[in-house]
Amino acid sequence: MNNWKKVGELGQSLWYDNIGRSFITSGGLQQMVGDLGLKGVTSNPSIFEKSISNGKEYDDDIRSLIDTGKSTHEIYEKLTTDDVRLAADILHDVYVSTKGEDGYVSIEVDPTLAHDTDETIAQAQHLWKVVDRANIMIKIPGTPLGLAAIRKTISEGINVNVTLLFGIENYTQVAHAYINGLNDRLRAGKEISNIRSVASFFLSRVDTNVDNLLTVKGSEYQSLLGKAANANAKLAYERYKEIFYGKDFEEIRKAGGHVQRCLWASVSTKNPAFSDVLYIEPLIGKETVTTVPDDTLKAFADHGVAADMLSSELDDAHKTIDTLRSIGIDTEKVAEELQIDGVKKFEEAFHKLLDILEAKRRQVAEAVA
Repeated sequence: MNNWKKVGELGQSLWYDNIGRSFITSGGLQQMVGDLGLKGVTSNPSIFEKSISNGKEYDDDIRSLIDTGKSTHEIYEKLTTDDVRLAADILHDVYVSTKGEDGYVSIEVDPTLAHDTDETIAQAQHLWKVVDRANIMIKIPGTPLGLAAIRKTISEGINVNVTLLFGIENYTQVAHAYINGLNDRLRAGKEISNIRSVASFFLSRVDTNVDNLLTVKGSEYQSLLGKAANANAKLAYERYKEIFYGKDFEEIRKAGGHVQRCLWASVSTKNPAFSDVLYIEPLIGKETVTTVPDDTLKAFADHGVAADMLSSELDDAHKTIDTLRSIGIDTEKVAEELQIDGVKKFEEAFHKLLDILEAKRRQVAEAVA
């Protein structure tokens, strides 16, 4: 049995942090489902920007959409929702066999709406309707103004992947937004057993920022390098168990509600001095998801060790975060800064892709003229 299937047996679901038309239509996605036990796909504006701007696999569709008078924004939506729908259809059997636990494809709302609650809700509803598949998740950033959008979207029976989480306190707010959304739905007399959600914790960026701060502090703190992100994730999982196995969730569980699983994202190692499976091995545990880009996927398949480590070494995790705070590095402040920066990066990728599509539109128009 390969390493990734062992991870699946330990209770963690493998999702692929990538999407592209040829990957879907060539059988690549279906093969990963069979060979690795892949159970889901995540996308974001940066991934779509790379997929659509590189190569020519979307060019015919783009020309056709331009010929029918579609706007740049409409072209973007059509290309991305088509990909998500195609991938969701391939993963439908996983969705059925896991009784709705897995088999999801995630698509993100326009990142420029991250600080607009009403518009985020409206687009989440729109994307849910356009893709029209039960096994998709709408990605909503866990920003302060995104919390109300998460609650409302869940209350309307839409699956949500809460993205760009970096801090424990923000995660706690997100978990309660999910619970409140389910409670709203229960009070309205509606079914909740068909709703799923994940809370996506981003990892490598935490270490990048904290390690930069540690380097400034001096050589005596070098032993803490590369430790913050995994410690933070372990404490998030500890909080997850407190929330979803405590009184806050008890009645919802009895009514058929499902936990909001932690999802580990941004798991590629940025520092070449660290292990290329740094954000995989220590965070394998039950009722979790890891979404993995291609290089990390291959690295763990080749030499990773599959063992349930997520609930181990909790004392060390607490000590790491406490030590960082004692020397003036506030991980919650780092988390807030990273979320703001993360939204900006997605906005930049989104605008870059729109610029590329607009350039193609002009080329076609000039050719016709």
